Order: sequence, then structure tokens, then C-alpha cells
Amino acid sequence: MTRPDAVTLAVLRGRLEQIADEMDATLYRSAFNPIIAEARDACHGLYHAETGETLVQGTRGLPIFVGAMAFAVRAVIARVREEGGLEPGDTFLFNDPYDGGTHLNDFRLVRPIFRQGKLFCWLASVGHWLDIGGNVPGGFNARATESHQEGVRIPPVKFIARGVMNRDILAILSANSRLPQSNFGDLNGQLNALDLGERRLDGLLDEAGEDTVAAALDAFSEGADALMRAAIAALPDGTYRFDDILDNDGITDEPLAIALDLTVSGETMRLDFSRSSPPCAGPLNIAYSTAVASCYVALKHLFPEVPSNAGCLRPITFIIPETTLLGVKAPKPVGGYTETILRVIGVIFGAIGQADPSRALAGPFGTINALSIAGKRPDGSPFVMFSFFGGGLGASPMGDGLSHANNPISTATMPPAEILEASNPVMVTRWALRPDSAGAGAHRGGLGAIYEFEALTEADVFLLGERGKGAPFGLQGGKPAALNRFFWQTEDGGEASPPLASKVTGVKLKPGMRVRLETPGGGGFGDPARRDPARLARDLAEGYVTLEGAARDYGKVE
Repeated sequence: MTRPDAVTLAVLRGRLEQIADEMDATLYRSAFNPIIAEARDACHGLYHAETGETLVQGTRGLPIFVGAMAFAVRAVIARVREEGGLEPGDTFLFNDPYDGGTHLNDFRLVRPIFRQGKLFCWLASVGHWLDIGGNVPGGFNARATESHQEGVRIPPVKFIARGVMNRDILAILSANSRLPQSNFGDLNGQLNALDLGERRLDGLLDEAGEDTVAAALDAFSEGADALMRAAIAALPDGTYRFDDILDNDGITDEPLAIALDLTVSGETMRLDFSRSSPPCAGPLNIAYSTAVASCYVALKHLFPEVPSNAGCLRPITFIIPETTLLGVKAPKPVGGYTETILRVIGVIFGAIGQADPSRALAGPFGTINALSIAGKRPDGSPFVMFSFFGGGLGASPMGDGLSHANNPISTATMPPAEILEASNPVMVTRWALRPDSAGAGAHRGGLGAIYEFEALTEADVFLLGERGKGAPFGLQGGKPAALNRFFWQTEDGGEASPPLASKVTGVKLKPGMRVRLETPGGGGFGDPARRDPARLARDLAEGYVTLEGAARDYGKVE
């Protein structure tokens, strides 16, 4: 197979990425639930026919799904090898978090693409469905001790056979959700995205030919491999260690360690998480595939010049034992996977910062703060307001961290306040930056935010968050950021906060009662005494830092 020339490779890369981007856009525009339609909690891509490796990823899908989806496609390939019967027009569906998934809300659709009777590649779609059963509306059950308490678990099943949908599977999915209409809309959006992707890919293959496109895909993977090896080779050989903690598992109020030994040897790297805490009782566990995916995201942040395909992981060895909370099997609960993968990303940032200070990134705010407000509308129909929230990113040698940003696991955006209000009987009463939440430093971290919601009907509140006890870390003398805080009004007019700092279930609100979330900022970089006085003056003028905070963190303020 002849390697295409550089111009052809560039054209085909753009064409293939455009297919994935169009698939993303199709789902965003047709999904029913705001977490996909507004927040863009979804992803699409092309995957290798035999190995399931990521071949092409779009520019808009969630990075954490990029790494995990290869495992999902492999799970379907394994099922087909065991049972056979793969034909054009088939589509597989599943959400198993231990077999290429992340958590139960993330539903994957995987479709084979045939050319002249031969399997050419796979197309796949993943999107976060709003409710899939379980003890807690929205699925983020901070008290779960097994996956059965988090929702319905579906293994890889043939949902569409030769173009004919299995309505029995659809009936099972609908019966296990509080919001079946929302899930049905998201499902149809994903199917439409796959249909479009198949048409676009067939058009490209008709135009360029299967052999040329296949050779280009091989070249893309080889290029990513070479670029990642070059990036690793530029780091000093050695072992670099970095540790961080999770507040608790939602069951027992004890910290959980996420510990990394990162070894650079020539043009290869080993990521060893053996020193991390054992599997926990609560939902802060993750599966091996999810852990690898989070490592991929961290490395993409640190080495942005490396393309998004499986080639970038070839020089990396992962040591993620089942004896840690990063490599669990069923039925260990994994609903809070977002919190744990953020800590995995953070320790990689910290370890690489030791190897190459020019690439150092202080700790990001490190929690999605999965907040659900659920109940009944005045007409008796159920609602589930679920969202994740922003905070500050860590500072770096280049400058201050971003304020009110999303976490480094994704390119998702928060649903706008207007959408949350229009979709649910709640009112947003505050949405603002949080003063003094950023870690101080020569370069300060980004600011967190304050969000306040008022219930317009009786409702239950659930929060699965983190960073209530272990603050986002600073580097090179930079200070840690503020801790995460959550409050709700009590019937006597006072306020309460979670005993476990960042996790709570079943808080009862009456109409007119409010909840308030105060998210962390990012860690600072460098000695705060070295901060440019003009920048500190601007922070004071803009209200990012108060006089009291400046005096505490930066010394005397004139």
C-alpha cells in the first residue's frame, strides 16, 4: 500500500475530521437533553476494523471519550468474534462502564462500515443521557455501593440488525428511565449522526478509494506515534512522583490517594499508579479503560502538537492494577468517575512539571460538581435538572489560569442559565465569579464561581463533587486555591453544608428555598511575592481579589 503524498494526507485529514465534526454537530442540534444539546457531552469518531483503535477524532467531541471509545469498539469486536453474525446495517448499543464505557449515563452506539462486502472501519457515537434509573435522578448517586444503585447496565447488544431496530430493547431502556422521552430523543440524534457519518464516509471512499484512505489512516497513526516519541525524548530520563487526594468516597470520610510514578526512558514513558488507594466502597472508582482515557487527555494537554489518534499512546506503558480504585471490575460503583479522572489528570500535570518545568500546570479546580435538582412539576410530570459547573484552571509559567473554565477532561460548555430555567422549575439567583478563590502566585490561578438556584416547587437535591478538603495544588511556590463549598437553606432560615464536604443526597427543598455552590479556583504558580504589582492592582480593581485576600496571600497592599 503506497503512502499518499503530503498534500493528499493533509486533504484527507481535513475531510475525515470534518466527518466526525459533522456527526458531533448533528447530535448537538437534535438531542433533547441540555447536557448534549448545550453542554456538548458527546463524541464521534472512526475506529480500526480489527483492533478498534482510534483512527480519526473530531475537534469538538469530549476528549475523555476519545480515549475510552477505542475500548468500547473493542468490546463490540469481541462480541462479534464470539457470536458472529455481523452484517451491513447493524448497530450495537451499550453503556457498560467496565467494558469500554465510563459511567452508566454514557450510551455508546457502534456501527460497522462495509465496502464491497468487507469491513472497512467502525463508526461510533457516545452521548450522556439524562437519566437511566438508579436510586438518584440523574445517576450521580454519592451513596452508591454497587452499580445497581446507579442505573441500568446494558452490555453490548445488537440494537439494529440489518437496518431493523429491536423495539424490545427500546422498551427496556424506556422502562428504566424517569425521562424516557429525553433519552429517546438523544438516541435518535445519535442514530442520525451515524447515518450522516456513513453517508459522508461512503462519499469520500467513492472519491478517493479505500486503499488511499486506508494508507492515509495508517500514516496518521504513525505520525502521532513519532511525534509523541519525540516529545517524550525531549524530557530528561528519570522517575517523577506526584500524589494528590480525593476527599472521600461518599461513604467513609477518609481521603483516597491518587499516586503516580512517571518514568521517562528514552522515547518511551511508563505511568504507574500502583501506589493509589485500593477500590473504595463508594462511587469514586473507575475502570481500566477510563483510567487510560484520562491519561490520554492529560498527555494531549501537555503535548498539543500530537494528533488525536491511537498512535499517540503507543510509546506509553500503563500500570493500573485491579488492586487500586483505578482498575475496578463490576459491580463496583463508578458513577463519580469524573472526579477521579480529574485527579489522574492532575497528578500527570504535576509529574510532567517536575520533568519539564516549562510544561508545568498547577492544579485545576478538579471537580465537575454534579448537581441534580429533581422533583415534580405543577402538572405532575417529573423533572431532573442536572448540570456540571465551572471553576478556575491552574496557572503556568506562561501566565494566569483561566477563570470560570471547564475542567481539562472536556471541551464541554455549561448549559446557559436561561436553558436551565426554561427546562426546569428553578430560578437562577446568582451566577458570578468567586473572589479570593484563585491560588496566589507570581501567576495566579483562575477564579472559581458562585452559583445559586431557587426551587420553584418541592424538590430533592443531590451533589457529587470533590475538592472540599484537598485544595487544587500550586507549583513552584504558588499557593493552593480555595476549597469547594456547598450550602442549602434550612426551614429555620439558616444554612447547612454536607458532612462529607462535597457529597450529599436527598436534601429537601420547599418552594422558595435555595442552594449555593462555590467552586474552587486553580492553583497558583511561582512565589506570590513576585507577582507584578500592576497585575495585583488590576485584580483588586476587578474584584478578583479582596483587600483582605491580597494582604493574606501577597503581603502588604498599599
